[in-house]
Amino acid sequence: MGTFRTRVGVGNPTNGEFQWVEALVDTGAAHSMMPASLLDQALHLSPTREQTFVLADGSRQSYGRGQALFKIEDAEEICPVVFGPEDRYLLGATTLQNFDLIADTTHHCLVPAPELTL
Repeated sequence: MGTFRTRVGVGNPTNGEFQWVEALVDTGAAHSMMPASLLDQALHLSPTREQTFVLADGSRQSYGRGQALFKIEDAEEICPVVFGPEDRYLLGATTLQNFDLIADTTHHCLVPAPELTL
């Protein structure tokens, strides 16, 4: 599976101010992960709980988890976000699902999901 980066806004749900970043689209990650310093210091967000995650190499790591406002093109959604290390800008599956988007790894872009069923 190919990977690619996309431009995404990450913001505080209470004031709607965004920081724009280039995030790696990672459909293997359940949640999006952004640097804790971006979330804490720039956006004034705090984790609401600690959660242990299984990483790609099989190891386990605990991180803070909270909510952030994400913006992709003209759409905005509040999504779970993991408070990660400085070099981690990941756009995960839950965020893509909230936006009804899928990763087109052939053309390196996000596209609308096919018709959804309930």
